[in-house]
Amino acid sequence: MFTRIGAAAIKKDLTNTLAFCEVLGNPHQKIKTIHVAGTNGKGSVSHMLAAVLQKAGYKTGLYTSPHLRDFRERIKINGVMMSEDDVIRFVTLHQKVIEDISPSFFEVTVAMAFDYFAQQEVDIAVIEVGLGGRLDSTNIITPELSVITNIGYDHVNILGDTLAQIASEKAGIIKQNIPVVVGEYLDETLPVFIAKAKQENANTRFAADELEVKVINQTAQKMELEVKSKFINAQFNLDLAATYQIKNLKTVLLAVDELQKKGFNITLENLKDALSAVKKISGLMGRWQVLQQKPLVICDTGHNEDGIKEVLKNIALTPHQNLHMVIGMVKDKDIAKVLSLLPLDATYYFCAPQLERAKPAQELADEAISLGFKGKVFPSVLDALEAAKNEAKKDDLVFVGGSTFVVAEVV
Repeated sequence: MFTRIGAAAIKKDLTNTLAFCEVLGNPHQKIKTIHVAGTNGKGSVSHMLAAVLQKAGYKTGLYTSPHLRDFRERIKINGVMMSEDDVIRFVTLHQKVIEDISPSFFEVTVAMAFDYFAQQEVDIAVIEVGLGGRLDSTNIITPELSVITNIGYDHVNILGDTLAQIASEKAGIIKQNIPVVVGEYLDETLPVFIAKAKQENANTRFAADELEVKVINQTAQKMELEVKSKFINAQFNLDLAATYQIKNLKTVLLAVDELQKKGFNITLENLKDALSAVKKISGLMGRWQVLQQKPLVICDTGHNEDGIKEVLKNIALTPHQNLHMVIGMVKDKDIAKVLSLLPLDATYYFCAPQLERAKPAQELADEAISLGFKGKVFPSVLDALEAAKNEAKKDDLVFVGGSTFVVAEVV
């Protein structure tokens, strides 16, 4: 599985997914979908869209990855996880097909999600891309709308080592005559999106150009925003308080405008209600999530260069005396780049999540200490967190992150 061993688990074509879904009666062709890709933000955008659609009265499927605590987090309808019995039933029923086709873990999960959503007759399903886009297993769908949040450096050993190459992989979800919403773009990525959209005759809109957002008030748990655009002028209270959610909000609002044009009945009240309670409605975890007060303990799944930069912005905006960083990473990330971004004046608690891809805590500590960082090594994430909480004073901030899998062990 990619989660455990990394790139060696990837199967770089759609053959297995198509074959498996053919046996299942092509369930992905029986449901309406929204496809969401991007380097950062696609999980938040997917959950926000699902919450909005659910509040608007639509029976809404949500497929995301990876999970944090429970495999079934990946497959939800109206915020409720697929039951254990349904998971077991699917695997048992299709055991021989799985053995014959030999799909990857991710390919089985994608097929399971499509089959479940079709059987449950969802009105719409929000489908988050697993990795990249063009060759991702989810890319067998023909959605109502394609969404690309942004492009940054991540999984460069798989997707390419330039932003244009990565953008090309993400732009692979753009389909013939299907509208596209792009959250952010860069000089290197804009021509890629424009060329692919032109090739597919896909109307493309850019959220960064169409909406202005002003922060009115912000705490560690809430954010009040004013939005201005040609199609919406309103104030929103978000329960997702990190500053990076401003970009995601723009993307979501533009996506909703496109959905409304396609006949979806989504009111401003639906939007406000949903965006004020995304975590409760959709079950989103690990995005600038407050775990306790005094000392304030916050975790975030940001793990690549852009994600860590956003985390550090939010740390700077959060009142605190001393900073304690519980950090673990996986081997296939650009660890030197991430370390170069982190503050030297924090106290570090080095640890490793429980999976094969994890960077051993001692190796991470050795690399960090050679650069001037100060900290200790701990045998587990929970041991590191406990030590940080014990050492921190009530006005300090304890941050937990560096990897999705570190966060998974504390939420």
